[in-house]
Amino acid sequence: MKVTSILGVRPQFVKASVVSRELRKKHEEILIHTGQHYDYQMNKVFFEQLNIPEPDYHLNIGSGTHGYQTGEMLKKIEEVLLKEKPDLVLTYGDTNSTLAGALAASKLQIKTAHVESGLRSFDRSMPEEVNRILTDHCSDILFCPTQNAVDNLRNEGITENVHLTGDVMADSLLYNREIAENKSTILNDLGLKSKEYLVATIHRASNTDNERNLKNIVDAFSELNETIIFPLHPRTEKFLKKYGFYERLKSSVILTQPLGFLEFIKLMDHAKMILTDSGGVQKEAYILKVPCITLRENTEWIETVDDGWNVLAGTDKEKIVRMVNDVKPALSTHRNVFGNGKACDNIASIVDNL
Repeated sequence: MKVTSILGVRPQFVKASVVSRELRKKHEEILIHTGQHYDYQMNKVFFEQLNIPEPDYHLNIGSGTHGYQTGEMLKKIEEVLLKEKPDLVLTYGDTNSTLAGALAASKLQIKTAHVESGLRSFDRSMPEEVNRILTDHCSDILFCPTQNAVDNLRNEGITENVHLTGDVMADSLLYNREIAENKSTILNDLGLKSKEYLVATIHRASNTDNERNLKNIVDAFSELNETIIFPLHPRTEKFLKKYGFYERLKSSVILTQPLGFLEFIKLMDHAKMILTDSGGVQKEAYILKVPCITLRENTEWIETVDDGWNVLAGTDKEKIVRMVNDVKPALSTHRNVFGNGKACDNIASIVDNL
């Protein structure tokens, strides 16, 4: 079978690294990279560290508005699909690349499968939520990471070809954790001691583009009496400088360039706590048993909140500071909700039998 996998951003590279390894044992895989993440640290370094094959097609879309990105991707992905004529198109997650790939395939009547189906934040002001819903409703096969995701699809009337596979990001994290521990020198490079620092990541438009929200986060980080390591997303750096917050933040935290996957795993694994607006990082923190403060009002990974390892602080400065100082995880509650590291095997087995 010929499978075309569509990738565009770092979390998708991570997920594809484990799925592609299994798929290629029996199937031909064509990789399309849309170019949604396009600088080296956001892109090529992940392919190198995770041993992902070089993309067969690089569409070089780059940045732009949601409409521009999705439209350009739809057009160029369709051209590749018409040329390659795959039997199955595989999409990942909730990005513009995900939606464009699913739409292009469905309009060409090519069977489409969605990895990480059924996630819902129930906040349609988030572009990712719109992408998830539309992708799920035009996909033929739905690979769900958790039972909650299966239940969400059932509530929307989707019950056919829904598979509870476990989470492929968990597969990758568990596979690479020991490699990161042995290979990465990030703690020595930054002069850090295990469990004596926090890690922060901010990249969502609702936080970066909103001056008030971004100021509240910077104010909170500046007030905390903690060592904070902050790998800086290009979008976040742009708006920190635009609103005049960059120098203040730089004086309060340790800013770094975006990190490779192995470096970031090790940094998270040894952190005392993580502050983030990323969905994937919330989940990784849970798997690594590191307490997490989510700088959003909602989460698609409700299991992490239910078990007490993740709390929602939004962008209220006082709440962020209080939660960092007061939150203690419920150490006795840590379920295997994201699977046992075999999600990619489950997905490959289902594809084998199509």
